[in-house]
Amino acid sequence: MAKQQQDSLEELIQQSELRYIAIEGVIGAGKTTLANMLGEAIGAKVVLEQFEENPFLKDFYKDPERYAFQTQIFFLLTRYKQQRDLGQADLFHRFLVTDYIFEKDKIFAYLNLQDEELKLYETLVSSIQHNMPSPDLVVYLQSNVPRLMGNIRFRGREFESNMQESYIRDLNEAYNYFFFRYKTTPLLIVNSIELDFVSNKEHFEDLVRAIFRPTHSAVEYYNPIVRK
Repeated sequence: MAKQQQDSLEELIQQSELRYIAIEGVIGAGKTTLANMLGEAIGAKVVLEQFEENPFLKDFYKDPERYAFQTQIFFLLTRYKQQRDLGQADLFHRFLVTDYIFEKDKIFAYLNLQDEELKLYETLVSSIQHNMPSPDLVVYLQSNVPRLMGNIRFRGREFESNMQESYIRDLNEAYNYFFFRYKTTPLLIVNSIELDFVSNKEHFEDLVRAIFRPTHSAVEYYNPIVRK
């Protein structure tokens, strides 16, 4: 039975018309981990957000009001350059997997920027957001604050040591608001609160099956069967 299931999964991947898959989620949701695991499983080119290159990020978590604008603009321009380069042909990979979408930049901007800063940000965005490549499918790892905070503490990144639970709560609400109204591409909303795709092979393969099912509607929900 396991061999048949594995063959079925490989057939789904081989027959899929998906080419560009984007993984999204709040800080600590596991989007980068899933992007890397999925990329390895299907032999995809993996493009990750280079958050560690942002020189303002550590200061932002210490003093959000003072460093929000610098942090946001650096991310915006970095994401723009990465996304622009995605449009270049890749002869060596059938699939492309990223751990973010360009539109998510606005979630952080609307949450963190003040009025005049937001006006300047919107002016800049409007001048560069044209012709950004769109994923064939966006996978949103939806979670809750306790799980997110637990993951953040577990990975122990130094620059996240000052992360406030209130900020993650506000960000989680902002992500839910954004993706419940998202219509740009097909969207798979994954209930990841009890999902362990890292340590549980069955969880991971079942999620991959959901991603590579033959057809996707505008919005779909994936609730894993978690066996205790």
